[in-house]
Amino acid sequence: MSINKSLINLSIVCIALVFSRCKLPSLGRSTENKKVPSSFINSKDSTTIAAIKWKDYFKDENLRALIDTALKNNQELNIMLQEINIAKNEIRARKGAYIPFVGAGALGGVDKVGKHTSQGASDAITTIAPGKPTPEVLPNYAFGVTAAWELDIWKKLRNSKKSAVYKFLSTIEGKNFMVTNLIAEIATSYNELMALDNQLIILTDNIKIQQNALEMVKLEKIAAKVTELAVRKFEAEVLKNQSRQFYILQQIKVTENRINFIVGRFPQPINRNSTNYNQLIIDSLQAGVPSQLLSNRSDIKQAEQDLLAAKLDVKAAKANFYPSLIITSQIGYQAFNPAYLIKTPESLIYSLAGQLIAPLINRNAIKANYYTANSKQIQAVYNYERAVLKAHIEVVNELSNIGNLKNSYDYKSKEVQALTESIEISSNLFKSARADYMEVLLTQRDALDSKFELIETKMHQMNATVNLYKALGGGWR
Repeated sequence: MSINKSLINLSIVCIALVFSRCKLPSLGRSTENKKVPSSFINSKDSTTIAAIKWKDYFKDENLRALIDTALKNNQELNIMLQEINIAKNEIRARKGAYIPFVGAGALGGVDKVGKHTSQGASDAITTIAPGKPTPEVLPNYAFGVTAAWELDIWKKLRNSKKSAVYKFLSTIEGKNFMVTNLIAEIATSYNELMALDNQLIILTDNIKIQQNALEMVKLEKIAAKVTELAVRKFEAEVLKNQSRQFYILQQIKVTENRINFIVGRFPQPINRNSTNYNQLIIDSLQAGVPSQLLSNRSDIKQAEQDLLAAKLDVKAAKANFYPSLIITSQIGYQAFNPAYLIKTPESLIYSLAGQLIAPLINRNAIKANYYTANSKQIQAVYNYERAVLKAHIEVVNELSNIGNLKNSYDYKSKEVQALTESIEISSNLFKSARADYMEVLLTQRDALDSKFELIETKMHQMNATVNLYKALGGGWR
C-alpha cells in the first residue's frame, strides 16, 4: 500500500512540475485589422457589380460558351477540386482522433521460456493438469477486443478538427478565387483576340490604300515629277505592312490557343464576332463600398479561414504541453489449448487502465511546434490584412483606369478622324505638286498607327471592365 501511495505522490509531483514550467511565451499579433475606408476614391455607389452573376455580366454568347466549357474542363480547376476532397478527408481523420479506437484480433503461436528465468522457474513447479507438468514449449491461443481512447480534456483534438474544417473552407474559397481569375483570363484573352481581328482588318484596308498610292507615285515618276526613290519608299511601306499581317496572324493563333488551353481542349478556331468592336458600349459600373469586398473577394475570405485555422493550431500546439489521459481496455479469451479457449471464467482475460502522460524533460520538439504555430498565426494575420489592402488598391486602380481610358479613347477617336481625313488631303496636295511624297507616306503611317492605338485603347477599356469585376470579387457565384 505504501508503494502505491508513493507512486501516486510522485505522479502528482510530476504533474505539478509540468504546470509550473508551462510558462509559454505570449502570442504575437493574434487579432487582424478589419477596418477599411468608408468609400472608394471618387465613388459614391452603394451597390456593386460583384453581385451580378458572370452569365449576366458578360453579354457575348460566344464568350459565355467558352467560360462555361472552361468551368467544366479546365485542368487546374479540376486539380483544385481534388484539393477540396483532400481537405474534406482531413476533417474525417481529425474527427476520428477523439473517438475511441476499437479493434478485434486473434493470435496463435507457441512460447518457450528459459528455465533460469522467473517464469521458467514458476512453470517448472506448476502443472497444467494433475500429473501433467507444464511443457517447455507451450501453445498460446487468444482472441478478443481492444480499445484505446484519449480523453480530449484540453480540447487539443477538437481544435485540430475545427482547424481542419476552416482549412477545408479555405480550399473552397481558393477554388472560388480561381474561378474568378479563370473567367477574367478568358474574357481578357477574348477581348485581345477581337482587337487583333480588327487590327488585321485595318492593316488590310491600309495596304489597299498604300497600293493605290504606290500606283499614283509610279505614274508621277513616268511624268518625271518624282524619282525612283519615291517609288521605292512607297513599295517598301507596302511590303512592310504585308509582312506585318503575318505577325498579327501569329498573335491571333497564339491567343486562340491560349484560350483553348484554358478551356481544356486541343487547338481549334475560336468562335467570335469581331465586327463593330470599336462601337461596343461600356455600361455604367458600380463599385459599391469597400466593406463589401470582405464578403465578395474570395481571396480575402480564404485568408480569413486560414487565419481562423492558424489560431486553432496554436491552441492545439499549446495543449501538447499538458498531460494526456489515455484509457486502454481489453477483453477476450486466452488458453494453451483450443479446447479450453472459450471456457468462462477460466480462460477469460480483461484489463482496464488509465495512463496519464505529461512531458517533463526535453520538451524542445513541443516548444518548436508551438513557436511554429504561433509564427504561422502571425503570418496569417498579415496575409489577411495584405489581402484586404491589395483588393482595395486594385479596385481604386481600375476605377481610375476606366475613367482615364474613356478620356483617352475620346481624344484618340478625334485623332483617327483627323489623320484619316489628312490622307486624302495629302494625296490631293501631292497630285497638285503642293506636297512631296514623304508627307503622303508619313500621313499614311500616322493614320495607321493611330487606328491601331484606338483599337488597343478599346481593348484596354473592355479589359478594365473585366478587371474591375474581378477586383470587386465578381465571377465565382
